[in-house]
This record gives sequence, structure tokens and C-alpha cells, in this order.
Amino acid sequence: MLMKKKHVFEKLAHRATEFSGSTLAFMLALVTILIWLITGPYFKYSDTWQLVINTGTTIVTFLMVFLIQRMQNKDSQAIHLKLNELVAALDGPSNRLIDVEEISEEELKILSSYYQKLAEMAKKEKKLSVSHSIEEAMELHEEKYSRTKQKSK
Repeated sequence: MLMKKKHVFEKLAHRATEFSGSTLAFMLALVTILIWLITGPYFKYSDTWQLVINTGTTIVTFLMVFLIQRMQNKDSQAIHLKLNELVAALDGPSNRLIDVEEISEEELKILSSYYQKLAEMAKKEKKLSVSHSIEEAMELHEEKYSRTKQKSK
């Protein structure tokens, strides 16, 4: 297993992500809101009183957006790597889909249309155990294309 020394920010991000999803973090946020509400009459619900909670929540939200996105990117990359390993290890699936996340959006749309066609073919089958591959679909397409081309001559 590849293990590299984690950078300080990575350790901090990991700990912050774990903490932010914990019961303790929720309870601290709840207590903060309750204290803010209780102190409202003392501060006569002033603009400063409101500004304190607005500023605090804005700062926390702003930082959490980046932290969550960072961790989601890391998790997504790890999932892609695991799926790539599975595809590469199996005999049946096509290796063309390894690192598919690196292709352009236009290429993704083309691949998606192929799989939509396969899904349509599978829906027409009476048995769930029947499956099709891109290669089968392409062979059928080539046969039809050849016949159409010969008829037009």
C-alpha cells in the first residue's frame, strides 16, 4: 500500500472534516446558537448582536465549503482509483474506461450515448441474464451500415 507522509494541512483538513461531522461539533454549534439567543435581550437585539452571529456563521460556512470540497475531491479520486483497479483486474470489462474521468465532456457524452443504447437493448430483452457489450452493438451497427451501403449502390 502506498503510504506517504501527510502534510500538515492534509492532517488538519482530515481532523477538521472528522470533527465537523461529529455529535460534539453539532452540540457546540447548537450551544453557540442558544447562547446567542439567550443574550439577545441583554444586548437589546442590537445590530451588533445580529452581526456577531451572521459574521461567525458566514466565516464557518465559507471555510467549510472549501474543506468539504477538498475532502470530496480526495474521496472521489480514491473511488476512481479503486474502480480503475477493479476494471483493470477483470477479464470481461473494457479497459478503455480506465481513467475515463480524464476525457473531455464531448467524449463523455459520446460514451454515455453508447451506454444508453446498450440500456435500450437490454430493456428489449425478456431475460435479465442477457447482456450486451459495446463491441456487440458496434458489430450490429457495422452490419446494418454495410447492408444499407450495398443497397444504395
